[in-house]
Amino acid sequence: MRVTVVLPTYNEAENVTLLLPELLALPLSVLVVDDNSPDGTGNIASEWASREPRVSVLRRPGKLGLGTAYVAGFERALADGAEGVLTMDADFSHHPRYIPAILAAAEHADVVIGSRYIPGGDVLYPFHRRFLSKTANFVARAALGLRAHDCTAGFRLYRAAVLRKVPIGRIRSSGYSFLVEMLTCAQRTGIRIAEVPIIFADRERGVSKISSREIFKGMTTVARLFRDRVLGRL
Repeated sequence: MRVTVVLPTYNEAENVTLLLPELLALPLSVLVVDDNSPDGTGNIASEWASREPRVSVLRRPGKLGLGTAYVAGFERALADGAEGVLTMDADFSHHPRYIPAILAAAEHADVVIGSRYIPGGDVLYPFHRRFLSKTANFVARAALGLRAHDCTAGFRLYRAAVLRKVPIGRIRSSGYSFLVEMLTCAQRTGIRIAEVPIIFADRERGVSKISSREIFKGMTTVARLFRDRVLGRL
């Protein structure tokens, strides 16, 4: 399976410099979707692309949201012939060492999730963030009937067929809540879901992009999707 990693970035210059060599040691291509990072992340990625044919860059005019970065990345990867698309964070919280296991699981699944909340998985960050993450997962699973244990994870591999079935252009979430809405829409297509345990580590370099506004948007997204489920729209 030809796999493209869609890597959204905003001010990840130091991390991208370290991450790209590790990704290119694996049998995959990388598409960096950069939102005009002031720290020059896009320039670094473009330099890599100029000498490495498996790296490409989609440069956007500004910070437009994680969800829209994924959508743009999906569309470009599919247009370039990808048979699978892997999404991950650029800060090493999603470590490349788990990718081989994810690729192996994709042989028998349509969506594979790098999961923090199955046996063998864990989260290495402060208690309040762990509590918030587990609570968000519990609420999303209960409200939306999601089958995955880790339904807010961004470390995922989608088969191209799934991305073509899901009406991606109609997904309303633009931020981190895109992950929940995307999984909800994908599950409706009857997909096979697999989960691979990962240890999620807090970033060592750079600044987290999760804000209180993103948390609020996530709550409203789950509420909207729950309403639609109750009304028979999901």
